[in-house]
Amino acid sequence: MTGQTSATRFLARHGVPFSVHEYDYAPGGGLIGMQAAAAIGADPACVLKTLVVMVDRTTPVCLVVPADHKVDFKKVAGLFGGRNARMMAPERAAELTGFHSGGTSPFGQATQLPVVLSDVAMAQPHVYINAGRQGLVVGIAPTDAQAVVGAKIADISAPPPPAPVAP
Repeated sequence: MTGQTSATRFLARHGVPFSVHEYDYAPGGGLIGMQAAAAIGADPACVLKTLVVMVDRTTPVCLVVPADHKVDFKKVAGLFGGRNARMMAPERAAELTGFHSGGTSPFGQATQLPVVLSDVAMAQPHVYINAGRQGLVVGIAPTDAQAVVGAKIADISAPPPPAPVAP
């Protein structure tokens, strides 16, 4: 299998059907999820970014949300009985998950963190999620992604507001 990572091995071991898609990763080129969407020719609503946050400085959590969405950190904190949530330092996230920034996957983590999957993603028939390496995503049914890691489904993200129209 091309693009074998701990994430793809995890999915295969659990019998989850998925496809592998590679793209040219450009770390200085802006929003990685949006780059991935353009590179593989997918709707940004179907390409999900994976973020690692810390709730109340005590609870690490993995979030999976559409690439074109913003995370509502207050809602994330509330899901875990917390008051706030913040992005985790990339070094600490890599230490916990085993994945480097830009390659974090909810699948096959070194230490499996609780996963929250945006409810918006569940409306899609097929989504693309990072496969454990920069420039690599898996195509998967969102129901399979949710089931294989026992993810919570929640309203944790929203699209950015529309750009103002010039007069």
